[in-house]
Amino acid sequence: MISRYRLRFRFSIASAGVLLLLASAGVSQTSTVTAQIVVDRKGGEKRGAKDFRTVVWLEPLQAQVPAPAPEHGITLVQKNKQFEPRLLVIPVGTAVEFPNHDPFFHNVFSLFDGKRFDLGLYEAGTSRTVHFDRPGISYIFCNIHSQMSAVVIALDTPYHAMAGSQGAIAIHGVIPGRYRLEVWHEGSSVDALKRLSREVTVNAADTALGKLTVVQEQAVVTHKNKYGRDYEEPERPSYEPQ
Repeated sequence: MISRYRLRFRFSIASAGVLLLLASAGVSQTSTVTAQIVVDRKGGEKRGAKDFRTVVWLEPLQAQVPAPAPEHGITLVQKNKQFEPRLLVIPVGTAVEFPNHDPFFHNVFSLFDGKRFDLGLYEAGTSRTVHFDRPGISYIFCNIHSQMSAVVIALDTPYHAMAGSQGAIAIHGVIPGRYRLEVWHEGSSVDALKRLSREVTVNAADTALGKLTVVQEQAVVTHKNKYGRDYEEPERPSYEPQ
């Protein structure tokens, strides 16, 4: 077990490293950027903001921002015909493992924005790995089970946050400067999300962006299989054990 002293010591070292980095860049103060997510529900959607995930990030336009280091040991598990978790936010360069914990085959693929890949069929107890080497939003599906979907957002900025259950956003330690604000919301169309993108200026004091209204257009992601055709799921698929 790690003692409190060691934890404090490690935290002090990490904090000192950040301060030295900021000092070398000529920055003496950072800001906390806040916002409030407001959900505009279309089509009578009754679920609240806490039922839909929202991610906000700041892409540097002017400030000298260090790129985040890739993370290690990240997994996106296939279990009970679902991906767990349904959403991952990772630094660019991170390798994500896709283990199959179901007693049958899966075929994970992403052929849209972000990282494009097709892992092919692989059986229970095996795994595949994808290196997310470019920034972008990857919508991930299984070519066998239409109900399976997940999203991986790969970022080359350290400034991002996921909305809390009440829709609050707080991005800490932001270096003052000009940024491009980007928003992803589960259930919003690509066009609706593009309209939220804009340039913002972060000051030395804490910066409040106010309300960000996201349009809730659909409860589930509709998609074709990797061949661009509708899914066909027989009563007892041949790829499941007899």
